[in-house]
Amino acid sequence: MRYTILDCYTDEPAGLGVPPYIGTYPRYITGYLLQQGHEVDYITIDDLRLLKKYNNIKKEPTEKEKTNIRIYNTTGKPIQKILDKTENLIIILGVHVPGKYLSAIPGTLREITPLIKDINCKKILSGPAIYGTQLEGGKFFEKAKEDMFNKIENFKFSYDEIAEYAIRGADIVKNIPGHRIIEIETSRGCSRKSGCSFCTEILKSRLQFRKQEDIIKEIKKFTDLGMKYFRLGKQSCFYAYPGAAKLLKDIRKECPNIKILHIDNVNPANVIKDEKDGAPITRAIVQYCSPGNVAAFGAESFDPVVCKENNLNSDAETTYNAIRILNKYGSEIGSSGLPKFLPGINILFGLKGESKKTHEENMHWLKKILDNNMLVRRINIRQVSIFEGTRLYEECGNKFLKKNRKYYWKWRNQIRQEIDYPLLKRLVPEGAILKDAQSEIYDGKTTFLRQIGTYPLIIGVKKRLPLNKFYNIKVTGHMLRSIIGEEI
Repeated sequence: MRYTILDCYTDEPAGLGVPPYIGTYPRYITGYLLQQGHEVDYITIDDLRLLKKYNNIKKEPTEKEKTNIRIYNTTGKPIQKILDKTENLIIILGVHVPGKYLSAIPGTLREITPLIKDINCKKILSGPAIYGTQLEGGKFFEKAKEDMFNKIENFKFSYDEIAEYAIRGADIVKNIPGHRIIEIETSRGCSRKSGCSFCTEILKSRLQFRKQEDIIKEIKKFTDLGMKYFRLGKQSCFYAYPGAAKLLKDIRKECPNIKILHIDNVNPANVIKDEKDGAPITRAIVQYCSPGNVAAFGAESFDPVVCKENNLNSDAETTYNAIRILNKYGSEIGSSGLPKFLPGINILFGLKGESKKTHEENMHWLKKILDNNMLVRRINIRQVSIFEGTRLYEECGNKFLKKNRKYYWKWRNQIRQEIDYPLLKRLVPEGAILKDAQSEIYDGKTTFLRQIGTYPLIIGVKKRLPLNKFYNIKVTGHMLRSIIGEEI
């Protein structure tokens, strides 16, 4: 049979599939279908938007316009011909941790339903949207109704099956022009006995770890296809992976052509445990990964009441000490112009037990980080999304979101002004050189660039540079979360 994968992009607590990332869902499902002997095409939501909403006309933005990121990530293939031949359309969709994306917009259930209505084939929904999806924080989930699709299917593959499917499905990157970061899975489920109140990862799977040889085989397959950018990001905590340090060493040995190797999620408590053992994992990350690397700590809150009520993975003291440890080993500037390995923090509004005291605790600890000359690569601030099946949904829903929403802008702005801004100036002072920044989009006469990697800094250059090129940038100024630069 003839299948078409429609990638609407995914963003979960463990795993990112929004461009420039390509997630695991379309790759694994493609590999499975190919193994079954089916023909498989891959298209993106941008392709479908271009066809259905823009009559297949992709205009270049004028000097007064912004790049249209709704149709930025097209494959360039004849989409109507592909859809005419399609017998089964698999829609991969779902956002569980909404973010702001520079050059992509994930599809939603509300958007996709009218776009696929007149496609004459069987329609199958898959991806995180099975558990619900929400593109905006501070809201309840949006969930598919049975009559919206012919089938809702959770392709639950074992790691033994994925060992083959991941290799077969790697060829999907041939469909995608430009540079992509390959999100590599190391484990599933939560590395803790019980997860945070809001998290959906514990709903999807018990804790399992993927074999090291399978991970390396997949990465090697991608490097054979010319891919150079990787993130070991699809896991709840990289430090929890058995033999994490050896994995990094062996990836570098077996795949020497990798240009960027980064990680993502980290439990602060495991950083402290690693330090007591001589910091073998932290040292390996600094040695074998690429500069600009970020350990996404989560944290969510420094308020002891909120930490306890929501079973968060770390309390304030633990998070602070883990930040100190990563600064100790990873704050040296690397070849990219950024420190080698730093923590990232999330602040989450709307959790159970939240009060005005919560913001006071957050500011106390953030100021302590700042006053003690530590570096934090980024602070993400968002309102929690509430999903069915989580403890937060069952115990209080949006009670605290409604109660405190009137304060959120004030709280957010204070963190941005008093913490983010001075931290950013410390991280990349004026005159610093950031190497290999890729030009991505225009906003009028300004070009926005980023280095390829995890949580890259957005750089604004006040001129129109050719897109999809690489530049070395000198920092000339700072915004609250981004920088101003000039090409050198």
